Amino acid sequence: MATPDREITEAQPIAGDAPLATTWHGRLTELLAEVSREALQGEDLQEVLRRIVECLVRNLPVAIASIILLDDDGSHFIEEVWAGDLDLYPSELAHGWPVSVGAAGRCARTGQAQLINDVDSDPDYVPGNTAVRSEYLVPIRHRERLHGVLNIESTRADFFHPETRAVFDAIAAQVAGAIHLARVVAELEAANRKLELLSMSDGLTGIANRRCFDERIAAAWEWLAAEGTELALLLVDADAFKPLNDAHGHLYGDECLRELARLCTRFAQGPDDLVARFGGEEIVLLLPGRDLAQAAALGETLRRDVEAAEMVHENSQVAPYVTVSIGVSAVRPGPAHSPEMLIDAADRALYAAKAQGRNRVVARAISDRIAPPPGR
Repeated sequence: MATPDREITEAQPIAGDAPLATTWHGRLTELLAEVSREALQGEDLQEVLRRIVECLVRNLPVAIASIILLDDDGSHFIEEVWAGDLDLYPSELAHGWPVSVGAAGRCARTGQAQLINDVDSDPDYVPGNTAVRSEYLVPIRHRERLHGVLNIESTRADFFHPETRAVFDAIAAQVAGAIHLARVVAELEAANRKLELLSMSDGLTGIANRRCFDERIAAAWEWLAAEGTELALLLVDADAFKPLNDAHGHLYGDECLRELARLCTRFAQGPDDLVARFGGEEIVLLLPGRDLAQAAALGETLRRDVEAAEMVHENSQVAPYVTVSIGVSAVRPGPAHSPEMLIDAADRALYAAKAQGRNRVVARAISDRIAPPPGR
């Protein structure tokens, strides 16, 4: 058996027809202010709601205070935040329940507050504490949206007189505002994350863009230098891409770039690997933790996969399908080198692959200086 509600003093009458004492009126007014303060203290919506129900149980003679949230279409309760002596919670309600069940469901269905002066006589009451005698449920509504139900349960049958009900109505409005604000903030944060993702993505291929690559290589350089771990780079270039567009049209060229990006993405298997569009028909793979030999072997596998895809290229002097040339470089980041030097080494290796006939992989360390040929 749970502990009964705390008694209130004679100076704070609660009987329905009795005159309300000034001290009781002041206490309810202070409660509204405290609920507002608690709502401002929470770090997130869950914390805000927890603080509110704990405030109600702490300041009022009630056995249970809970806020029950609805799903987006208002058909099911999906979460309950409660405080007090809830010792008979049915297991079948632990993971949500339809609004066809319980007095809270009746409140949600009708959109009207529900006063139950005798819980034993109410067919919809779901017991949570054997000592509870009365219950008051208020819709939590912001404009046209019903967010849930505020549920207050007392061990006294005469607790919910008009003034206390008015206070709980006002608290439900405060809760609705807090929920609405939290959801607006969450939606804004999600929109900002989406915008940030879009700002870091290439619109044509869907992989990361140059801005994202520049940020990631700078960050990888810093932490790999601290760990003493190598960083490898693959610069992948579609051979004879202008003749491809001339022969098959730019839409087909775009489709080939998307397929090339997809093939490259298969090789970004590490948690910190990155595939990005470097510019034009060039795609770069950033591979933390790989040395030059490992990266070159990966590049060769990628080159063969592109061949195997057999993307038709009728205007290539290399093959009847799209091929790639790949420049590879790797270094152990440190003060003697820079990210720009790593990129330059991979770029020079790519020039060498082009000069040697295309459709091949060339790996060069930063110290290997290669003069670029006249064109690619």
